[in-house]
Amino acid sequence: MPRKVYTAEGAVAVGPYSHAVESGNQIYFSGQTPIDSKTGKLVLGDIVAQTKQCFINLFNVLSVTGLTPDNVIKVNVFLTDMGNFQAMNSVYSTQFSSPYPARTTIGVASLPLGAQVEIEMIARRDTSQRL
Repeated sequence: MPRKVYTAEGAVAVGPYSHAVESGNQIYFSGQTPIDSKTGKLVLGDIVAQTKQCFINLFNVLSVTGLTPDNVIKVNVFLTDMGNFQAMNSVYSTQFSSPYPARTTIGVASLPLGAQVEIEMIARRDTSQRL
């Protein structure tokens, strides 16, 4: 089965991967780091600024698929410092409405380009939302 891929101008890929791939009703979003698509550079600042940029990038890709945050069913967050969990969570809680997607948060040793956070998602398309 060929992959249906999505690419968004408002997101940056730092390797050989697609921004998102659709399989059936599921869309798998590659992890986004806090890279500003206008400059191509990592957003400097604290975990709050970096988390906000990750969601800007992810939601740019989500928009290209014709979906909204309400279609997101699973989120994985990778943090280089679990001490940043509460600050990341304060941003995360404003990105979705209740009921929130399922989520896993994992502490990692490092991320590409020295990022403090990377976020990936899985969304589900209702059958009436075909592009």
